[in-house]
Amino acid sequence: MHDELTALAERLAALGDRPGVPCPDPVNAAMIRNWTQALGDTGDWSELAPPAMIQVWSMPGLGAARAGSIADEPLRLLDGAGFTGVVATNCDQTYDRYVRVGEALRSTMRFGGVTGPKKTAMGEGYFVTWFQSWWDEDGARVAEMLFRVLKFRPRGAPRRPSGGRYPLRPAIGPDTRFFWDGVDAGELRVQKCADCAALRHPPGPMCPECHSVERDHVVAAGRGTVHSYVVHHHPPVPGRTPPYVVAVVELDEGVRIVGNVNGCDPADVHVGMPVRLVFERMDDDLVLPQWTPLDAPDPEPPAPRPEGLDIALTPTFVIATALATRDHTPVHHDPALARAQGSQDIFLNILTTIGLVQRYALEREPGAELASIAVRLGAPAYAGDTLTLTGGPAADGTYTVRGLVSLGDHVTATVRFKEPHP
Repeated sequence: MHDELTALAERLAALGDRPGVPCPDPVNAAMIRNWTQALGDTGDWSELAPPAMIQVWSMPGLGAARAGSIADEPLRLLDGAGFTGVVATNCDQTYDRYVRVGEALRSTMRFGGVTGPKKTAMGEGYFVTWFQSWWDEDGARVAEMLFRVLKFRPRGAPRRPSGGRYPLRPAIGPDTRFFWDGVDAGELRVQKCADCAALRHPPGPMCPECHSVERDHVVAAGRGTVHSYVVHHHPPVPGRTPPYVVAVVELDEGVRIVGNVNGCDPADVHVGMPVRLVFERMDDDLVLPQWTPLDAPDPEPPAPRPEGLDIALTPTFVIATALATRDHTPVHHDPALARAQGSQDIFLNILTTIGLVQRYALEREPGAELASIAVRLGAPAYAGDTLTLTGGPAADGTYTVRGLVSLGDHVTATVRFKEPHP
C-alpha cells in the first residue's frame, strides 16, 4: 500500500491546480448569521463575510452531490488499508481580501503530498496535505488555504475525564457517605463499632467482631506505613501518568487503607515507609485521600487556568458549530461513530477552531484587518470540556493565540494583520 500511495501522491502533485469543490451559494447574509451566532461572534458582518469563513462557501453540505476533492483518492486508499480514523492537524488561511455579500466564488485545488507512516498519539498514520484557493468572478484570488489531516489506524479510544471531571467516581452509599463527607471536610474518618469500639475499613453495615449494626467513626491522625504496594504501568488510567504507586497503608490506628503514594519517585517507595495523609483534588467536585512520604513537602496546588475567553464546549455547541460551518463529518455529531474511529467523543471541528481564533483576535484588536491565520491543532476539544483562548501581540508583529482544554493545548495559532491597523 505504501508504494501505491507514494506513486499516487506524486501523480496528483504533478497535476497542479485543478477545478475544486464548487461554491453552491453566493456569499449570503443567512449563512453568515448562522455562522456568527453559532460561534458567538458579535462583529459587524453586514456587508463582508468573516474571513475565517472562507472554506464554508465551498463545503458541499449534507446530501449534496459531492464534487471530487483532489485528496479523495489517497484518503480512500488509506481507508481501505485500515487507516479509517481522521483528524485535522493544520489549517493555514491567507486572505487577499474579505469577500462581500452577493459575490459568487469558485475554487481550485492542488495536491500537496503524503508523509508517513508516522507514530502519533492517535496511532500510526499518514499526513495528507492539499491546498485550496478561492477566486472571484473577475478571476482574482481572494483567499488560499493549506489543509492537512492525519489518517490513522484506530487502536481503541482511551477514556478521559468528561468536561474535566475525573471519571473514576466513588460509589457513595449509606455505609460510605460518612467517609466522603469527612474527605470533603479535610478528615480521614474510620468506621468504629458503637458497641465494642472495634475499628474497621472499608466501612460496612455490620461489625465483624461483635456483629452489631450500630456505627460510629473516629478521625484518623493521618499517619501510617506502607504495608504493601504495586507500581502501575499498564493499562492506562484516565487522569494518571504512569508509572505510579498504589499502596496499602497501615494506619497508626491499626486499619489499612488503599491510596496512591505521591510526591516521590516510585523507585523510592518500600514496605515500612512512613507516610502521611494528603488530599488530592481531582476536579471541581472530587477530592481523594492519598499518601506522601512523611518528610515530603506539601504538594503544589494546581496551576490556575489562565484568564481569557472561556467557551463551554457543550454537545450542542460542538454540533451547532459543525453544522454552521457545513461540516457533516460524523465525528463531530455522532458519539458512537467518533469512538469507533479512535476518538473519545465528538469534538470541535477545525473550521470552528479557526473561526474562534479569528473571533478572539478581532475582539482584542478592533478595527484590524486579517491577512492570515495559521492554526496547528494539538489535543482534541471534546464535548463537555471548556476551551480557554488566550494570547496577544508577539515581538515579530504577529498575534499569537493559544487554546487550552483539559487535555492540554488544543490549538496554537499565529494571526497576521494587514498594515496599518490600530
